[in-house]
Amino acid sequence: MAKKTIQRFLPDHNKVKHHKSLKIFGRLLHDANLWHLNRRSARGAFSVGLFFAFIPVPFQMVLAAALAIPLRVNLPISVAVVWITNPLTMPPIFYCSYLIGTIALGQPEQHFAFEPSWQWFIESLTTIGPAFLVGSLICATLASVIGYFGVDLLWRRSVRKAWLNRHK
Repeated sequence: MAKKTIQRFLPDHNKVKHHKSLKIFGRLLHDANLWHLNRRSARGAFSVGLFFAFIPVPFQMVLAAALAIPLRVNLPISVAVVWITNPLTMPPIFYCSYLIGTIALGQPEQHFAFEPSWQWFIESLTTIGPAFLVGSLICATLASVIGYFGVDLLWRRSVRKAWLNRHK
């Protein structure tokens, strides 16, 4: 059941192979293990994708693919899961990351107003930047671990349920 559910939402592997931002990996994308869907590849792919979803850097998909290749986990899943952070979800997720960072560093929350300027970006690196980056790393690690064990648990549960249904 879990495998069928995941396969329903996966993009076509030919589309992913020929995606313009993933062409830098060239022949590495032809490894069959990157496209195979089993419990091991799914839980690792969710873990990789969730980790990079919470890291505030550009090219998250490329970074997820770069880690999925040597770990030999499902590439389409790891690239797709990164889209948990999208333009709609990014502000609340990153604000929560900032709050967690302030708690972890023992700093008070600082009021800030976003301005789309280079000067604001440079100033915010010293004011809210450390708490934001620490909070992002904490959230990325927690999401990655929860995703890994959560997918493993759901996969095992699905297999157990299928076995019980077969015996009936």
